[in-house]
Amino acid sequence: MARFEKSIDVDVPVAEAYMLFSDFESFPSFMEGVQSVERLPGDRLRWHATIGGREEEWTARVTEQAPSSAIAWTSTSGARNEGRVTFDKLDRATTRVHMHIEYEPEGVIENVGAMLGVVNSRIAGDLKRFKELVEEGPRRGGQHGRGGSVDEVTASDLMDGGQRREARIQRDTGMRRG
Repeated sequence: MARFEKSIDVDVPVAEAYMLFSDFESFPSFMEGVQSVERLPGDRLRWHATIGGREEEWTARVTEQAPSSAIAWTSTSGARNEGRVTFDKLDRATTRVHMHIEYEPEGVIENVGAMLGVVNSRIAGDLKRFKELVEEGPRRGGQHGRGGSVDEVTASDLMDGGQRREARIQRDTGMRRG
């Protein structure tokens, strides 16, 4: 089993960092090779990605989703993987995002890539792109798009499968996500 562990500090409040990371459908915007993540009933996710030049699909189950604190998952089909991301408030406007992933490389290409650190470099790049995306996000003057401060985001805002988040994006931008 290969492992990846890294932390990165992002210049946004903890609730904002958590909210982007809990919006699984947004993963293709910062995760290399991920084409889509679809939320399924029962806290399950369907992933579509290109790994080692091959199209892959697998499902995972969200095993923990503690608002503004942690997200964890484990695969239920396809390549074995599991992970946990935690969000630690450093100060009012800074969050440390800590990612721990364990995965089972499949096939020669993935095993060689894991041994050479290619997969871990790719995940580190994903974390860096997450930082860039969340820091460039819809923040305006310290306010979240719904008209209140990010600290006012509720658990229902974060746990409803993105419907409220989608409504806020539509209201703030006048556009539907695709």
